[in-house]
Amino acid sequence: MSSVRRATHAGSWYSNSDRELGDQLEKWLNAADLCHGPARAIIAPHAGYSYCGACGAFAYRQVSPICVKRVFILGPSHHVRLSGCALSSTLKYSTPLYDLTLDQGVYDQLYATEQFERMSLSTDEDEHSIEMHLPYIAKVMENFKGQFTIVPVLVGSLTPEKEARYGRLLAPYLADPANLFVVSSDFCHWGQRFRYVNGGDRANGHIHEFIQQLDREGMDIIESLDPAKFTQYLQRTGNTICGRHPIGVLLNAAAALRSSRRPPRMAFKFLCYRQSDRCRTPADSSVSYAAGSLVFS
Repeated sequence: MSSVRRATHAGSWYSNSDRELGDQLEKWLNAADLCHGPARAIIAPHAGYSYCGACGAFAYRQVSPICVKRVFILGPSHHVRLSGCALSSTLKYSTPLYDLTLDQGVYDQLYATEQFERMSLSTDEDEHSIEMHLPYIAKVMENFKGQFTIVPVLVGSLTPEKEARYGRLLAPYLADPANLFVVSSDFCHWGQRFRYVNGGDRANGHIHEFIQQLDREGMDIIESLDPAKFTQYLQRTGNTICGRHPIGVLLNAAAALRSSRRPPRMAFKFLCYRQSDRCRTPADSSVSYAAGSLVFS
């Protein structure tokens, strides 16, 4: 077992200078309003910070670090075929700010379910969907350094049945107010290079508006916390939401809690939406980013 996963995307996708990175994250967090917290779970993007860093701050601004002892990070697998979920083989994740310690006790509990496999170090270090959240977690939790752990989970291409299974499995952890769930996802990837040009022939130069309407429909369904409707939406539209499976797991975990004997009151709200470019012709392309927070009351 390698003891530390390197920050392999630092210096390219985000700054590898601890001072520059810390100042940048603090600026973005200070510009976001605290309006839907304390978050029990957030959805935030995972592209390069120059594209989505400011958007992600709206989700992380809702986190109350004094409440958090453990951070689950659910990220989609971009590079390896995975039909289930996988856990890291390392003990720590490195960031330019400081190293984050993985919760081996929770990992043992998850492995005991026989529903998780172990990912290789190369798979771990190639994947960006989890890494892009580590600096934000380190920054938000910096006053509690050494007093919290992380639980990275790489989520594969799950069937709706498997999303429900993992949701039920993770529901007790979501119910614990000492846990924070971070769900890593960008939204619509539109353009020929993404092999998704749905609606472009009907948008009449306003493709970016069509994309926003498409994403907004999906975001409204996520806010309703209805996993079946989200699955139906994806099947109907084909929207290229890369974190659709981690989102599906979160929605199913929430559904499992809502069907329990004493269901908690939950509310999800999206707080920021942006696009990397304003598509007007079929030759254009863009990626959408959204940030939101789930609260319990």
